[in-house]
Amino acid sequence: MTVAAVLALGGCGRDAPQPKAERKQAEPEPQTVDVPQTVTAIAPGTTPMAERVAVVGLLNKRNGISRDLTLRPGQAVRAGDVIVRLRACETAAPWEIQKLTGAFVQVDVRNPQGQLQRVFSGWLYKEAPSLNVVEHPIYDVWPKSCAMTHPEAGESTVREGSDASNRSSAPNSAPRRPRSPARTAPDEGESAADNNAT
Repeated sequence: MTVAAVLALGGCGRDAPQPKAERKQAEPEPQTVDVPQTVTAIAPGTTPMAERVAVVGLLNKRNGISRDLTLRPGQAVRAGDVIVRLRACETAAPWEIQKLTGAFVQVDVRNPQGQLQRVFSGWLYKEAPSLNVVEHPIYDVWPKSCAMTHPEAGESTVREGSDASNRSSAPNSAPRRPRSPARTAPDEGESAADNNAT
């Protein structure tokens, strides 16, 4: 009887079965959405976006295979489980101080469920790769070049040796000489008063 009493008392302290936690609804998988180009006006002499040509490098880190993809903005290339899409490319104008070659790329990779997932969307820079990187365990993407032209000079740019920069009648066009330190002794033909006035 004591064994049955111990078992009965042990059962009294048990917690009632907990209701199962509500299951969260699965989030929908990201979908690739194409955004049309919105640039409508560019400076005269600049290559229109649709006529630029970029070379983008693609590396598969698993097998070490690297390839160059030649794309125009709006085009995409599929290589196995990855799709690389070029949205835009740009090179710095000749008169810019910082020379950069950039490409706006979007990278979609097939996930284990067989669906494409966007893993990167943004600008990548050839000369400054650390500004933005594609963080993916298998694929690496980087810009190599962007073929485009710029006008000969930007707004308010004066070329060295041009007529505008050699005009002597332009006000304040001559560089100013630095002031010399005060002289201790007057030059010939100068009085001490003239020297102190300077």
